[in-house]
Amino acid sequence: MVKYPILSKAPIAEALIDIRVKARENLKVEQFDSICNSISREYPVKKTRSKLEGRLEFKKGESPLSAATETIDGYIFTSADQKQIFQARLDGFTFNRLKPYETWERFRDEARRLWGKYREVTSPEITRVALRYINKMEFPLPVKDFGNYLAAPPTVPAGLSQGVSSFLTRVVIHEPEIGAAGIITQALEQIINPNVLTIILDIDVFKQKSEGITEEEAWQTLEKLRHFKNKIFFESITEKARELFL
Repeated sequence: MVKYPILSKAPIAEALIDIRVKARENLKVEQFDSICNSISREYPVKKTRSKLEGRLEFKKGESPLSAATETIDGYIFTSADQKQIFQARLDGFTFNRLKPYETWERFRDEARRLWGKYREVTSPEITRVALRYINKMEFPLPVKDFGNYLAAPPTVPAGLSQGVSSFLTRVVIHEPEIGAAGIITQALEQIINPNVLTIILDIDVFKQKSEGITEEEAWQTLEKLRHFKNKIFFESITEKARELFL
């Protein structure tokens, strides 16, 4: 397995681990209160999470009737420093780490600790695991060619003006060795600082199995997804860009 360098100036703005589960019919949001009580010191801010469902009804000779219902499907817990966010939902679990990102080990271990509390309440059947990293890469202006920093830069037909003020690219790739997929999104942010060009590199890697994923397999898969994510990141940037993050 390829080893990638540790970046002392990694451009990670946000990282998250997401685990989707089959919602149990007898599971109630109120049961998450026990989680709140056990993490209130580290995650003192608690908010409800709502889901909006719409319905459109057609009757012969009448105008369509629409209705929407909003229901609480979980809680969002935020740490005192607002750098870590934990979601406990009827259909899954999410743990976010905002900048500054520390290490994979600390990120993973805290997610697994919180997952243990979620698991005790839900006894879940896992169907999907995902790892997502949103990188906010800043490059010095002027930039005459995006190819100086991106391995797959946006292209403009030769007969047109080459001045680009905005772009958005999205591709989905597959990794057959681990049965996973990756969504790679590149976007140019609006220039606010005249000296800095900001490009978002959003990497979302995941694996799903309708027949279910065991807990042991889920955490093993997350380790593999981490390496898949790293490969995507380093293959998406040039050596010149890498040097700015070392």
